[in-house]
Amino acid sequence: MFCVRLSLVAAVGCLVIGCGCGGGGVDQLSLDPTEEAGFRLGRSLDGLVAHRPAVAGVNGLVTAGHPLASMAGMRILMQGGKAADAAVTVLAVLNQVEPMMSGAGGNGFVTFYDAASGLVHSLNATGAAPRALDPATTSADELHRGMRAGVVPGLVGGWIALLERFGTMTLGQVLEPAIEYAERGHPIDPFVVREITHSRALLERYPATAAVFLPGGKLPVLGQRLTYPDLARTLHKLVEAEETARLSGATREVGLRAAFTRFYRGDIAREMSRFYEENDGLFTRGDFAAFEPTWVEPVHTNYRGYDVYSSPPTSRGGLELVEQLNLIEAFDVTSMGHNSPELLHLVVESIKLAKADIYHFVTDPLQAETPIADLTSKGFAEQRRELISVDRAMSYPGPGLPERVRLRAESPEEWAGGSVLPETARPGSTTSFSVIDRWGNVAVATPTLGSRWGTGVMVGGTGLLFNNGTRVGSTSPYPDHRNYVRGGQVPILNNAPTVVMKGGEFILALGTPGGETIGQTQFQMLLNIIDFQMGIQEAIEAPRLAVSANPNFYRSGADLTVLLEPRMAASVVSRLGELGHVLEMLPPYSLGSMQGILRNPDTGTMTAGADPRRMMYAVGW
Repeated sequence: MFCVRLSLVAAVGCLVIGCGCGGGGVDQLSLDPTEEAGFRLGRSLDGLVAHRPAVAGVNGLVTAGHPLASMAGMRILMQGGKAADAAVTVLAVLNQVEPMMSGAGGNGFVTFYDAASGLVHSLNATGAAPRALDPATTSADELHRGMRAGVVPGLVGGWIALLERFGTMTLGQVLEPAIEYAERGHPIDPFVVREITHSRALLERYPATAAVFLPGGKLPVLGQRLTYPDLARTLHKLVEAEETARLSGATREVGLRAAFTRFYRGDIAREMSRFYEENDGLFTRGDFAAFEPTWVEPVHTNYRGYDVYSSPPTSRGGLELVEQLNLIEAFDVTSMGHNSPELLHLVVESIKLAKADIYHFVTDPLQAETPIADLTSKGFAEQRRELISVDRAMSYPGPGLPERVRLRAESPEEWAGGSVLPETARPGSTTSFSVIDRWGNVAVATPTLGSRWGTGVMVGGTGLLFNNGTRVGSTSPYPDHRNYVRGGQVPILNNAPTVVMKGGEFILALGTPGGETIGQTQFQMLLNIIDFQMGIQEAIEAPRLAVSANPNFYRSGADLTVLLEPRMAASVVSRLGELGHVLEMLPPYSLGSMQGILRNPDTGTMTAGADPRRMMYAVGW
């Protein structure tokens, strides 16, 4: 006997709009989950292996969460810009076309492949909680939304850092498309209309937020133009600071630094701090002035001859992805067959072990050491793999004991006290994109506001929403845990933009939104491409699973549920239940929203894919 929970939408086979923890999707015909034939590789009803074509490119490719963002990035490439230049343009435009997912007031990570050096770099653009934050006097609701929630915006600093190191254009050039859309508006699409409708109560709570997303106090209608006048003024101020410096004879780099200084230490920072101080908030000018983005070494593993690079802490998603690959590498997954019950069982068990480890050990590097070398090692994976049974699902385990921790005689259960805050994690919501230019440089970025709409507060006259990274999920509800919410600490995100190399040559760029599912989705995507040799679009559209935890992944012994897209064969679902997994069927296109760029090493040609689960769109040149 086993348990399968079937959502009503999936069961009745009606037309649905995907949503939920995976971040949503476009309208799709729901398929009967009992149907056996034709969907192992995501085949559509006409026998094709994908609903959308892969997009070819010769001089460049952009695949992002919205067509206008992809085209804005392509516009920069066609003007002679590099991948870094186009990436900043895409980031700025996503602020407006996916305003609930990311923005200049948010945080994020970039993984960048520099073709000239052949090296992969990681950019951490994540800010800290205000130093005045005292969790003892702040409720869980206040940590989630409103004036006492949020972290310092990291993405504007990330824009500058990316342009400084790998760009060639000015901030004024790359922000031009975003400023145009902010001033003139763009037609709002069904996805955003739906999100505004669902979040009306939150958006109405703060006048500046309501003024943008509920113009005239009314819900916007499909195709209505939304404008962002305050955001346009903030972007103009950044460009003005750059241009003023350059008119005085300064270099491009000095101009970029002038824009950075104006945002974090000048009049924009004064406006942000004034707003918070006048509205019982916690941010001060010192909080903004203390921020700097950081270039760090990506986490890395070699999986079956492919070098996989992803984001290090303060991301946990990169470490999760690497450990999952290391765990499953010892098994002959190809012989099991794609999305066979044997393979999916191993995928789920690998996810459980990786989650247990990263949720225990990953934290802000300035607060405590994360044993990265151990967590990414083959030896540690071998040790943890001993817990996997091929014929029975395990309960959610405790963390492993890496060698470095064992040498310090630390207990892996050092924080296992009670919870002060509610234990249930608040979901996250994100976007992602990839860019490759004619020189072979690659930028993969995963920016986020945390939960949809972040804190919900449009900050003063800046037009910015902040990331609500102080919420439970990005932080632990257990006071003794190293990732408990603390003033001045950077919370942990799951964002994990990833680059794959082989023999020193670029092969694949990929990223996805999806909160807790990010590392899980990218894990399955890599199996699709490396082990099953799928094309980029076929690999993106193939049905997925995800593991969810109640109350959260911080607690050993949490109740786990395997979420399944119902394009899996009925025999697969049945066998997973027999192995002891608690299952829940979701709508058919609802987990993650993957984008990626794949290079064929034999021909040198490139193709980009975009997920039909949301508004993802790929363009090539």
